[in-house]
Amino acid sequence: MRIMNKYRCAIMEVETKLKVLNTEFSLQYDRNPFESIKSRLKSPVSIIEKLQRKVPDLTEDTIAENIEEHLFDVAGLRVVCAFQEDIYWLADLLIQQDDIRLIRTKDYIKNPKPNGYRSLHLILEVPVFLEEGKTPVKVEVQFRTIAMDFWASVDHKLRYKKDLPNEAEIVAKLRQCADVIAGLDCEMQEIRSMIEEDREV
Repeated sequence: MRIMNKYRCAIMEVETKLKVLNTEFSLQYDRNPFESIKSRLKSPVSIIEKLQRKVPDLTEDTIAENIEEHLFDVAGLRVVCAFQEDIYWLADLLIQQDDIRLIRTKDYIKNPKPNGYRSLHLILEVPVFLEEGKTPVKVEVQFRTIAMDFWASVDHKLRYKKDLPNEAEIVAKLRQCADVIAGLDCEMQEIRSMIEEDREV
């Protein structure tokens, strides 16, 4: 419970930072950089299962230290933005904060996965202030546009269907949908840029 509480607090820390940035941006530019934030904490069962795959000689006494060393996604947040440009802007502002340390970046927007999945993943280390003092905790933050989130959600639901006779065709169609959605994101970004240029004239 102590371990899970630490990760729960880390989620609250990052969520608060994002909400502050959202409020500040709203006041300055009269729009919000993100639409929603969703958070999740891995269940103890999922944590142990994943650890056992990574650490074959896992014992009850070494669980806590192995979680910190091997698992970076116990605490996770998903930030859904309207525009791709806001993803990078928001991510940059977050990692520039002096109490956040960037551990790793995986940019699946610029380099999509073979199935078409797109998202920006950051592994961050944030300080959590507990009774025993300040503790650094790792949190995974995923940034997606509304369109990317829609595709990922539908793809996730469809992948529960196993042993499909036409699986190759379905995979190809999903990839095609991902490419169409990426094009739509670019078009929306272009429209917003045109509107902002007109306002400046």
